[in-house]
Amino acid sequence: MSESGGKMLKITLVKSPIGYNHRQKATVKSLGLRRMSQSVLIGDAPQIRGMVAKVSHLVKVEEVEEE
Repeated sequence: MSESGGKMLKITLVKSPIGYNHRQKATVKSLGLRRMSQSVLIGDAPQIRGMVAKVSHLVKVEEVEEE
């Protein structure tokens, strides 16, 4: 998804999507997050940044360098 040596985003689910609308739940699921405190590494792309922006109140994002 990203070039060698590119940036990756470490996305962690810090708040439950229960009680939020279906679109926000679907966005969290499409990011690969299934349970609380779970983290995923995803390549940094404008599409991913947009998804994170829509659920920024539910997730924590850290930029990490790909090895």
